[in-house]
Amino acid sequence: MSDSTGSTDRQVSVATIQRELTSFARRARATAARMHPELSLVSYTLLAHLEDRGGCRATDLAAYYLLDKSTVSRQVAALERAGHVERRTDPDDHRMQLLHLTEQGEQVLAQAADRRSQAFHTRLADWEPAELARFAAYLTRYNEAAARNP
Repeated sequence: MSDSTGSTDRQVSVATIQRELTSFARRARATAARMHPELSLVSYTLLAHLEDRGGCRATDLAAYYLLDKSTVSRQVAALERAGHVERRTDPDDHRMQLLHLTEQGEQVLAQAADRRSQAFHTRLADWEPAELARFAAYLTRYNEAAARNP
C-alpha cells in the first residue's frame, strides 16, 4: 500500500468516525430526553459527576467540563430548584460551598442510570464478548486521548 492510499484510507476512516460520533451525540441528547425527561443530558452528566466525586464546587464542574461558570451556575440553580442538589459548607474551608446530591437527586439519577443501562444492553445484545471488549477499549483510548488534548 502506498503512502497516499494509506493517507486516503486514514482520512476516510477519520471522517467516518467524526460523522458517527456526531450522530451518537445527537442520538444521546434525543434519547436522554425520552429516558429521563426530568433531566437534560447536561443535568444527568452533572449529577453523575457529583455522585462520582462525592460532591464538588461549581467551579470544579466548570473546569472539568470546560464550561463557562455562568452556564454551570444556571444548571446548578435548576438542579437545586428541582431538589436534586444542595449546597453544603466545605469542612476544610468554611468560605466555600460544595454541591452534593440530595436523596431525591440520588434516586432520580439511579432511575435514569438504570434506564440508560437497559438501553445499552438492548442495543449491544447481539455483540460478541470480544467485540464488546474491543469497543470498550477503543472508547476508553479515545476518551483518554480527548482528555489529554481537548
